[in-house]
Amino acid sequence: QHHAGWGMMKPSPELFKTLKSFTEPGLQKEIIKNGSLAQANKGDILIKEGQYLNFLPIVIKGRIRVFQEKDDREILLYYVSKGETCMMSLSSAYFDYHSKANGIAMEPTELLILPAMVIAEWQLKYPSWNRFIIETFKSRYDELLQSFGNVTFKPVLARIKEYLSDKASSENTKKISISHQTLANEIG
Repeated sequence: QHHAGWGMMKPSPELFKTLKSFTEPGLQKEIIKNGSLAQANKGDILIKEGQYLNFLPIVIKGRIRVFQEKDDREILLYYVSKGETCMMSLSSAYFDYHSKANGIAMEPTELLILPAMVIAEWQLKYPSWNRFIIETFKSRYDELLQSFGNVTFKPVLARIKEYLSDKASSENTKKISISHQTLANEIG
């Protein structure tokens, strides 16, 4: 495992074919001016628990696994996919504090990196950015509630079956190679 190389390329207007949430021309210009593109390989650590975050990553392509570590155990919080940002990163960058979670690339991943200082300013100026921020919190909140409900009320075997079934369909395969430890980390 190694840290992602933040190859700082400038984004182009092509970006908004993928990131369709950002509709105002003024916002798109500011994203191009303030943003940069980064590439991560599978296994790259993008964010470490305790790291000070002065940037906000938005996934253009790929997937990030967000988790916490306690006593050599990992607890999966959620995944961040195309067009999304990490709620924990958003909270850390917005409220100016250290990350409370780890983020690791699950596959080759392309990111838009924005400086933290623009988050609040753009919320006041651009309705589509404000909607993106609120939807990020809402979707993660809904997922966390569902996970909590699953851990609390669903038997372990049902959770394992559901996880393996979802993984098989998302990877389009009937055969899954996974260790007991990884499975434990994933289902909590």
